[in-house]
Amino acid sequence: MSKPRKPKGRPVSGWLILDKPVDFGSTEAVSKIKWLFNAQKAGHAGTLDPLASGMLPIALGDATKTVPYVMDGRKIYEFTVTWGEERSTDDLEGEVTQSSEARPTEEAIRALLPKYTGVISQVPPQFSAIKIAGERAYDLARDGEAVEIPSREVEVFRLTLIKCETDRAWFEVECGKGTYVRSLARDFGRELGCYGHISELRRSFVAPFAEETMVPLAELVALEKIEDRDERLAALDAFLIDTGEALSGLPHIVITEDQAHRLRMGNPILLRGRNAPVSEADAFATAGGKLVAIGEIGEGEFRPRRVFT
Repeated sequence: MSKPRKPKGRPVSGWLILDKPVDFGSTEAVSKIKWLFNAQKAGHAGTLDPLASGMLPIALGDATKTVPYVMDGRKIYEFTVTWGEERSTDDLEGEVTQSSEARPTEEAIRALLPKYTGVISQVPPQFSAIKIAGERAYDLARDGEAVEIPSREVEVFRLTLIKCETDRAWFEVECGKGTYVRSLARDFGRELGCYGHISELRRSFVAPFAEETMVPLAELVALEKIEDRDERLAALDAFLIDTGEALSGLPHIVITEDQAHRLRMGNPILLRGRNAPVSEADAFATAGGKLVAIGEIGEGEFRPRRVFT
């Protein structure tokens, strides 16, 4: 029997909150960060279009186990809508499909915003990662197929008009998982009778990571000039955020090292004490300040689903 392959790279773990530049794809960004950190595993929490900039949380190593919890978090985007044209991709990248000489007034735009706040029904763009009969919508769109994408409910917590000019308007939106800002621009334009598309898009927040935690890609790439490998990797690792920070919105229990050992073996532990949680679908446990496991609490037990070394 052949020996299992040894993983390439370091078993480094943590979150890197990248400030992704424009014209750089999310998958390309993950590959670059994985290479820079010489990491065994890497993944991101929520795609940013190539024409969008801003926060792209990238998980390395064990942090990839916490990606779903970041994917579910609130997000804040700043975006510009240019009026007069609807495009196939709902942003600058696509071909013009509809045009109009009409332009909306600031009053008309402001009157529209309450309709797009709260739980709303939204049709994702034709060029999106939504799966249609097992295939990505953007692959079908590139092949020239016009597909019917079903609408779905998303939540918009806050939608603000920042500035308005004749041909453009600037907005900020705080929204939940699955919201397409490109769809907002498209739908604004249709309802205002002037058409519209995204001409600038920047993500400034992905819960629970603050804007000031973002690191520009150029700052990381600049460290390549450090010739000493250990020194270079140490400089890069200084930008990493602890894996457990991704779970700050979940209930937290502190356990002993003996309990941690049991959890790492896949066994449940008993929770005692007056303040012990009774029932939680998702919670995390730490020992000595280190993340040990994510699991559920029920019937006086913490049952691990994901464990961390």
